[in-house]
Amino acid sequence: MSYVNELIDLYNKNQDKIGVIEYRGDIPYVLLPPFHTTVTAQITVTIDQNGNFMRAELVAQDDKMTVIPVTEKSGSRTAGKEPHPLCDNLRYLAGDYKDYYKDDGVCNELYMPQIEKWEKSTYSHEKVKAIYLYLKKATLIKDLVEQKIIKLNDNNQIDDKESVEGIVQTKAFVRFIIRSTGENLHREIPDECWKDRTLQDCYIKYVRSQEREKGMCYLTGNMESISYLHSKKIRNEGDGAKLISANDSQNFTYRGRFANREEAVAVGSETSQIVHNTLKWIIRKQGAFFDTMTIVTWESDQLSMPKWNMDTESIITEYENEQEENDWDSWDDDWSEEEEVSDGNPITAEKFYKALNGYGKKVDNTSNMILLAFDAATPGRLAMIENVTLDTARYLKNIEKWHNDCNWIHEKWKDGKRIQFGGMVGVRDIADILFGIENKGKLSIVDGNGKKLYAEVAKRLLPCIWYGSNIPYDYVNLAVVKASNPLTYKERKNWERVLTLACSMVKKNEKDRNKEEWNVALDKSAKDRSYLYGRLLAVADRIEYMTYDAKDNGRITNAKRYMSTFSQRPYETWKVIEENIQPYLAKLDVVKRKYYENLLSEICNLFDIDKFKENKKLDGLYLLGFHSQEYDLRFKKENSEEKKEEE
Repeated sequence: MSYVNELIDLYNKNQDKIGVIEYRGDIPYVLLPPFHTTVTAQITVTIDQNGNFMRAELVAQDDKMTVIPVTEKSGSRTAGKEPHPLCDNLRYLAGDYKDYYKDDGVCNELYMPQIEKWEKSTYSHEKVKAIYLYLKKATLIKDLVEQKIIKLNDNNQIDDKESVEGIVQTKAFVRFIIRSTGENLHREIPDECWKDRTLQDCYIKYVRSQEREKGMCYLTGNMESISYLHSKKIRNEGDGAKLISANDSQNFTYRGRFANREEAVAVGSETSQIVHNTLKWIIRKQGAFFDTMTIVTWESDQLSMPKWNMDTESIITEYENEQEENDWDSWDDDWSEEEEVSDGNPITAEKFYKALNGYGKKVDNTSNMILLAFDAATPGRLAMIENVTLDTARYLKNIEKWHNDCNWIHEKWKDGKRIQFGGMVGVRDIADILFGIENKGKLSIVDGNGKKLYAEVAKRLLPCIWYGSNIPYDYVNLAVVKASNPLTYKERKNWERVLTLACSMVKKNEKDRNKEEWNVALDKSAKDRSYLYGRLLAVADRIEYMTYDAKDNGRITNAKRYMSTFSQRPYETWKVIEENIQPYLAKLDVVKRKYYENLLSEICNLFDIDKFKENKKLDGLYLLGFHSQEYDLRFKKENSEEKKEEE
């Protein structure tokens, strides 16, 4: 099924959401009916059913989104004078506009015959009639001045220096509330014209009744009225880029290949409206934004699925929240006690597999995951850069593979709390760690142009997550280089984020290219040269760090100070580090000193003597050896302290 059919299917499955304004955080979004769009309104005018003015008020900041009907031309207008059918700017609605501002009144002259035609048609509506009766009186500006909404200057003209809700007064957008009276007072139809589905349905029927000669829609193959003016505002409300556009009949848009634009492409007006409106809705509802690039995914049966760009902990948290909200079964009975879970943090790993198992239980064999990605090369043209459809079950398997292949111990901070989890960090975090700088104690991309890196990272990693492709080697190498330079970071926690990401990437790279499995748990039998040198570095770091007291907390160990050089010339650098740790070994008590001396000897004995003396550059496995050994020593220390407390 093509993405067009998927969007139409999604629209049909969400008929109950049409026209209903919802919120994602503080940002409103709505699934629009055909031949409608959204605008930001500044003024609400309330009238009764007979068109009598009642009051006017400014629109609240959190209630500005307004659904309005549009014509084919007004929905695409930029600088032209194409009136909307019902609600519009002051210069279109106000018959007395030219009395209060230097204007020829053309906009109002275009607007009034248009609404009159709708009002007198078979598909009129009581709200259309009320608005028409009121605007025919040509008192809108006068009423708004009396209500102190519009301010005049000393010449009794609209003051250009004043604004309405941040918009120049002359460009203020007006919407209407029609108060019900008498027998209509207790009906369940909302008074707000932008919320009235019966009004929207009337306009849809009115437009359909005026459709021109029909042609074949290239998207669906159906015969319907063809449109060459298509929707904008796809990625956000300020987006002027169009996905479908053919407004160039002079140059080479189609000339040389086709005789006319109809032969090049023809899209049905209503099909275009449905496809674009559904796309806008799903993007605002659950799209991911990376600078100018927008990526949106959804499940064909509208099932909630783990987000591809999330970290492991967030996937678990989101699943548990949904389970609590929807009272899903936990499916504990389906859990095998022999289910293999990742090492290092078995509790988190178990929860992750449980979440994926829970999502998988809802999946139908015929359901799909759809991914669409868009970016704009110019302000007016939007390109679809990714179009992926995957069986939902396969999608879940690939999500599992990504987080399992990259599984390492990571840390994050949420609501001021430190959270440790096993798995992989999110895509945006990867971009911040690889390309960000320290800003207010955190790693982030702060340069305006640098934000394009978010989009670049998302594009590069998307195939790894969705298809199970190999991780980009340049990203692996960059992570290793950054992790080998701890002195470039002021905050230890920032360097540790780089280190654990590098470990995740090296681990996946080794599995992708060499079919080798490496884990957080220390492999005491591993004889890889780089891994063993990493272990030696971790022991040296631990020996020195154990002699520090509270006042030395900010000091850098020799192991970290020489880490970059060590990764390039390990043999000669290790001799320097080994000499430097001798005074710190002497400071330890006899039991601890003997333990660390034996551990160093044990690691050295695993080396092939010739490989040990090689001074060539270490590969990324040395970071795995370093972190696994460090984690093992820290884990043993924590356990020994717990035992002392129990005793």
